[in-house]
Amino acid sequence: MLTKRIIPCLDIKDGRTVKGVNFVDLRDAGDPVELARQYAEENADELVFLDISATEQKRKTLANLVLKVAAAIDIPFTVGGGISSVEDVEILLQNGADKVSINSAAVKNPALVNACAEQFGSQCVVIAIDAKQINGQWKVHLVGGKVPTEFDLFDWAKEVAERGAGEILFTSMDHDGTKEGFANQALARLSEEVNIPIIASGGAGKSSHFVDTFTHGKADAALAASIFHFGEISIPKLKQELKQQHLAIRI
Repeated sequence: MLTKRIIPCLDIKDGRTVKGVNFVDLRDAGDPVELARQYAEENADELVFLDISATEQKRKTLANLVLKVAAAIDIPFTVGGGISSVEDVEILLQNGADKVSINSAAVKNPALVNACAEQFGSQCVVIAIDAKQINGQWKVHLVGGKVPTEFDLFDWAKEVAERGAGEILFTSMDHDGTKEGFANQALARLSEEVNIPIIASGGAGKSSHFVDTFTHGKADAALAASIFHFGEISIPKLKQELKQQHLAIRI
């Protein structure tokens, strides 16, 4: 049985870790290199690093900061933000990333998913999907959640899986930062409709939310930010509680 993964997320803006609610009202959460080192020491399974202003400001992900984070940790490391070409991916992988997360650029140019999977392998390609419910339908949003599209969450997930994506990182904008639990109904449907791992994001507030998303949501991994950054729950404690619920967890 594959173990369920716990993944802290570092949202980066201007070189600092930040966290907001529903993608707005950002507050400082600390130095990304120090947080990354702490999470690796606490036995996080992976780390996700998202430069949340890179696409919006039309600049590239902070490759030098990626290099520093990679040097500080010994766990798999995914980097996203402003990635729009095969060359961007190559630079990040050379600087120490194990995977890349692509969002807006994949919607604008779906062939980029194929190109990255063919050149670097599907295991390196994570497609991030930010979506919210509009009139009862999950619609994909771009540019840090600021630009709505007509893309349906489930149709888009199936397309990127067919194009060679290795994982999908689904963030529910409706749940982001609320600490009221993950979008488990949508997650369960995603896991049924695509045959690649699904990472749940948006809504983690307590240990039971992780239990719920691994059981009811059928997620393969769960990502969280503020509850880890601000010390509301530690990764070792969370993993012990998940183990007690008979979930397959790497302690």
